[in-house]
Amino acid sequence: MRAARVGATGCVVLALGAVLAGCKGSDLSSGSGSPGGGSSASDVHGTSPLADPDGTKPGLAAISSEKDKASARDLISKLATKGRGPKTGYERDKFGYAWMDTVDGVPLARNGCDTRNDLLKLHGQDVEFRKGSDCVVVSMDLHDPYTGKDIAWKKAKATEVQIDHVVPLSYAWQMGASRWSREKRQQLANDVLNLLPVSGSTNSAKGDSGPASWLPPSKAIRCSYSVRFAQVALKYQLPVTGADKNMMLQQCRA
Repeated sequence: MRAARVGATGCVVLALGAVLAGCKGSDLSSGSGSPGGGSSASDVHGTSPLADPDGTKPGLAAISSEKDKASARDLISKLATKGRGPKTGYERDKFGYAWMDTVDGVPLARNGCDTRNDLLKLHGQDVEFRKGSDCVVVSMDLHDPYTGKDIAWKKAKATEVQIDHVVPLSYAWQMGASRWSREKRQQLANDVLNLLPVSGSTNSAKGDSGPASWLPPSKAIRCSYSVRFAQVALKYQLPVTGADKNMMLQQCRA
């Protein structure tokens, strides 16, 4: 029997796709409560970012209905803009060491499992753990929203899946995070809203680009990606460049 997967709501999702009775708000709901009503809040590949404002539900589903795209544009339009500053002084360590579990104020913190493994558990299917652990993921199946491809991942080839910071840390530094407290920078680096497991090569190609310079290869997911980028920027009161804002709005035009 294939392994069960525990979703963000705590409900157990069986390998055959059935949800145990009594689990409300399941990750595999039909999405009847979709904000726009014209497209499901969740589908086989995940959840619309419009229905997942804290990033705690698995996957990233496409936004397709005209009503949902209008909601997406409304959200993106709230972004403040400014020019991109210098990268001077940026170091990854200024956002804390990688995947720390001790950051307060973000989902899944202080649960005894590092941020990377939390993300693999949240977004992966048929997750298998290292013997004796309920944290360290050694294999899983992942639908990469950026490419639309499925990845059968094993820890032996760890770099085939990397955790993308939707709003790159270097980008955030240049847009104002250089003046934040260390605690706020650590939150941005470990907040599940700003993190998605994707193919390693795609993540590497993105680098610290904003949406005007890089978008996911899969055109179907570009509006959802833009919404997630905007959600992170708004949560952390982070401006974006005018070119990035215009590109995000363009991706969500009907």
